[in-house]
Amino acid sequence: MTDRLDVEDVLKTLPQWRRGAGDRPAIERTLTFTDFNAAFGFMTRVALLADKADHHPEWSNVYNRVEVLLTTHDAGGVTDRDVRMARFIDEAALAMGVTS
Repeated sequence: MTDRLDVEDVLKTLPQWRRGAGDRPAIERTLTFTDFNAAFGFMTRVALLADKADHHPEWSNVYNRVEVLLTTHDAGGVTDRDVRMARFIDEAALAMGVTS
């Protein structure tokens, strides 16, 4: 099993992320793109890595906005897997033209 990390410590290294809403330990980020195609392209890029890593985000998409929540369910909180995924998401968002 992967070791849980302290969410506040994780957020110090991921300035664009925030503590997930609710009681469970998680991190989340809202990303806004120029349009639906950019948002969907971003999601596709992340989905390819998620499938390869067998670590899938909880997310939703409305037009140009993507809401992402990361937590490792079998560890009951945030782990290194989530941190790696968050960093990849940040890089992919920048490459896909995230506006906020």
